[in-house]
Amino acid sequence: MDQLLDVTAVRVKPNYRLELEFENGERRLFDMSSYMNKKPFVCLKDSPLFACAFIDYGTVVWPGEIDIAPETLYDRSVPF
Repeated sequence: MDQLLDVTAVRVKPNYRLELEFENGERRLFDMSSYMNKKPFVCLKDSPLFACAFIDYGTVVWPGEIDIAPETLYDRSVPF
């Protein structure tokens, strides 16, 4: 993907999955499970904070200034 798309909505699902909506209207599913043992996401593992995901500056963020690049979210997600 050559174009950067902002995330406009996020819904937290079980098993560290995120339902995402992008500014082009696409809805995609992103699996965070492979990230949960890596910094900075390890502090969200088995924590209620994971469910506190919200949108800021066009990407998904969590309390504690944890975020993930929107291009990663798009490129590594699947349409649903």
